[in-house]
Amino acid sequence: MTTSKVNIAIVGLGFGAEFIPIYQKHPQANMYAICQRSEKELNEVGEAYNIDVSRRFRSYEALLKDPEVHAVHINTPIHLHAEHTLMALEAGKHVACTVPMATTVEDCKKIVDMVEETGLKYTMAETVVYSREYLFVKELYEKGELGKIQYLQASHPQDMEGWPDYWQHMKPMHYATHVVSPVLGLTNRDAEYVSCFGSGTINEELTEKSGSPFAVETCHIKLKDSDLSAHIYRSLFDTSRQYRESFDVYGSKKSFEWPLIEGEDPVLHTAKKPEPEIPERVKVPDYGHLLPKEIRDFTLEGVYDAEGHAHLSFIQGGGHGGSHPHLAHEFVDSIVNDRDPYPNAVQSANWTCVGLLAHESAMEGGIIKMLPDFTLSQK
Repeated sequence: MTTSKVNIAIVGLGFGAEFIPIYQKHPQANMYAICQRSEKELNEVGEAYNIDVSRRFRSYEALLKDPEVHAVHINTPIHLHAEHTLMALEAGKHVACTVPMATTVEDCKKIVDMVEETGLKYTMAETVVYSREYLFVKELYEKGELGKIQYLQASHPQDMEGWPDYWQHMKPMHYATHVVSPVLGLTNRDAEYVSCFGSGTINEELTEKSGSPFAVETCHIKLKDSDLSAHIYRSLFDTSRQYRESFDVYGSKKSFEWPLIEGEDPVLHTAKKPEPEIPERVKVPDYGHLLPKEIRDFTLEGVYDAEGHAHLSFIQGGGHGGSHPHLAHEFVDSIVNDRDPYPNAVQSANWTCVGLLAHESAMEGGIIKMLPDFTLSQK
């Protein structure tokens, strides 16, 4: 970068508005512009955060033509992620895009190829690998306290009734990165192949809209160049379960298990103790100290108040484990220091394609599906 600050444009102001004050306070960012089709919502958010009227865009195309925009943070509906990402890369903008990367393997490849061609930065803004719970487990692992990792599993049941209508067209594993990312990220491995089964059925209306009959999709992932496998499952509708984005890891010395009920503390199991003493509940610390001091508070605070102005991510999921300022910082810092963000385009494609191919596997009775070469960082 030739400038001391990165001019950020946020595209999509539902979930996206959560990031505005973070970028406003980030010492290396300039919260430059916002984009939203609805004029009413655009101006409400613009007024709330003092965004200049000249930098409020209803047209994404017009925003991308502004040479002062260095980078875009995309928070549009899932089916638009690939299109909006490719448009931004073609316009010479760095991209952070909320999950998933795309809804087809082919579009994931297009993004990977264009990032390689342009040299621009791309990251899929996966919240879980920056959540305090994940960072706690990662710290234990890197210190050797877990011992040899033996098995990983993750789950993401969530009732999407009442969310925007496009969710009714989703297949469970097409939105799987919240469970894929931690089981692959902890030991920094790619997925090599997957096998997935569908279980149960959703109602006929949802089946027709989504093109998938399954209430639950459950997948095994073989980690490349490793003796490890992982198990994940997803549900979206017609399955009774409190929201949960869980991540469990089992090591030879210690194991970490996510709480069964939101608000409880996780459990750490320690080997070679008397049986009643093996499990203990632990308090997970915050990791705001890893961030610039100007944005540390955002790991603990929601952007909106509690009187109906909180985005659902803060109602269901506790603000994604304090991950939002970590995501913003990773994106900005990667641009300023000209380095790969985490996850980069190839890693993002691997995490996304696990879910896409898992659904294909489920529709074909659990057949093994290999991850394509373009998604492998360790070839």
